[in-house]
Amino acid sequence: MPTLARVLRTIDTIIHKILLIIAQLALAAMITIVCMTVYYRFVLNTGIIWAEEVPRTLVALFAFIACAMGVRDQLHIGIGVIYQRFPKGGKMRKALDILAYLSTMVVGYIMLVHGWRLCAQLGRFKMSATGLPRSVQYISLPLAGAIIMYDSLLYLLGVLNEDHLLYSEKEPELEVLHVNKKDQTTKGGAE
Repeated sequence: MPTLARVLRTIDTIIHKILLIIAQLALAAMITIVCMTVYYRFVLNTGIIWAEEVPRTLVALFAFIACAMGVRDQLHIGIGVIYQRFPKGGKMRKALDILAYLSTMVVGYIMLVHGWRLCAQLGRFKMSATGLPRSVQYISLPLAGAIIMYDSLLYLLGVLNEDHLLYSEKEPELEVLHVNKKDQTTKGGAE
């Protein structure tokens, strides 16, 4: 199993490095196109006909890739009030982790299935300026869903854990302090 886990992690790392490059290119292209559009509109008094469709497509691509990247490093929103009450490495924390991974996997599944259906429905329509199929705007939804499911499965199987971060650094664990009111004293001598 250690060799299989290493292979699965390597595949995951390669996928995410490709995603990072795509996201960077999409962001750079979007910024360039929007700046060009502003220049054309306000300096040259003309416009670029495809300058609305392409950045919108790039924003969707960037956003859904960012979702997949966030799931990979567990950067999604979490509420630690209950989670932090249980001891680190305890059964309740493990149960909550499994619940989180399963929930994330379900969301990835919904993105994959419904995103694919959306792309199939919109594939017969064309975007007006570029002439590309409208499904191009939404193809990042099922792709991100598949990657989210894969990462969630790797976390469920224990192939990935909080030490295998790609995009961020491990944050220190916050200790929950329980203060007994009987032990508290106030400054100035009054209790």
